[in-house]
Amino acid sequence: MGWSNWSGSVSAPAAVMRPRSEDELASLVRGAGKVRAVGAGHSFMPLCESGDLIVDIVDLPGAVRVAADRRSARVPAGWSIKRLTAALWDEGLALANQGDVNPQSLAGAMATGTHGTGVDLGSLSTMARGFRLLGADGETRWCDAATNADLFEAQRLSLGLFGIATEIDVALVPAYHLAERIEKRRWAEVREAYDEWARAQRHVEFWFFPHSDDVIVKTLTPCDPCDPPPTTTDMDETAFRRVLDIAARLPFLTPWLQRAMMKTRFDGRRRGPAHSIFPSDRTLRFEEMEYEMPRAAGIETLAEVVGWIRRKRLPVTFPFEYRAVAADDIWISPMNAGPVAAISMHQYAKMPWRGLFAEAEAIFRAYGGRPHWAKRHTLGRADVEALYPMAGRFGAVRRAADPHGKFLNPHLESLFA
Repeated sequence: MGWSNWSGSVSAPAAVMRPRSEDELASLVRGAGKVRAVGAGHSFMPLCESGDLIVDIVDLPGAVRVAADRRSARVPAGWSIKRLTAALWDEGLALANQGDVNPQSLAGAMATGTHGTGVDLGSLSTMARGFRLLGADGETRWCDAATNADLFEAQRLSLGLFGIATEIDVALVPAYHLAERIEKRRWAEVREAYDEWARAQRHVEFWFFPHSDDVIVKTLTPCDPCDPPPTTTDMDETAFRRVLDIAARLPFLTPWLQRAMMKTRFDGRRRGPAHSIFPSDRTLRFEEMEYEMPRAAGIETLAEVVGWIRRKRLPVTFPFEYRAVAADDIWISPMNAGPVAAISMHQYAKMPWRGLFAEAEAIFRAYGGRPHWAKRHTLGRADVEALYPMAGRFGAVRRAADPHGKFLNPHLESLFA
């Protein structure tokens, strides 16, 4: 039995092994020619593909160990964000931010630079304070800013190239509650006001169906403690599924379907513990490309891409998602050159996406964008070296940590070997 990712577009013949102890994991790694670790399979790129050994560390024993100052905790790297945030809540603690789905493992989310939204909030990778890492030799070592510092800097956003993280020291904040508001606004208004809204709100993002002039705006605002919400989703996907299935059969109807759907009233409100409000249920399968744009170019880039889709009446069935993310100093992070606007482009998994993404990517690149590592892109080694000044140092640390390329696969070899 093989493995496939969440969308079904990446598969591998290797069976997934789920070791129940670190010793078992070490034995598996020592005996394998090639190894890749997987979490929930939410990467759209073939990061986890392997014809040899794939490991999932979800069953490794572990517990949350809160630091004396309560500003961080050592936590199991293989736990899902859902499991982790629930356990942290019981301790009166929380992640400062998270994305809008929570099945991913913490290790996988950090390894790919996964993020939420907020002009002053970085990706999950910025929350890492240290890693217990099982290396290519089957030995474990700790790395943080003071111990094995270069390994730590590379491991903060690692793509799984330096070993398998089994424990992570993660920065935390006191537990908090959020109030969610979803409403429909005109694109012309959002285009002018988003940057101001983003500076005024802790979290604000929007979804934009390219053939409509209306936009769905979502804000999350800290609020007083309240009861947990009755649901973990922000929108009902039932009607949207029907629209998508019609568009898959009759793609020329996409513009009309989107305009008709956006005549629906969008006005949703939820309140509850932050870890219950951040995530949403996402059951509709799609492919995704995301580019992190220089913040100042974000809205202009989105307008350019949407204009191209409208001119050609292209059947892009999902909305664009637009978010703001803070800058960081991580070696191969798309946010390390300054604050970004993250633009996510999706396509229904039942419909063609490669040609659409290739043309859109050219626009994103022309405006200075860099892709999310786990979302669809066509970077090569020369692109990585041109876009990331620290790529050489990242590669040197990789070669020292894994001289025989045990944690490489063909996709990663094309970027870093």
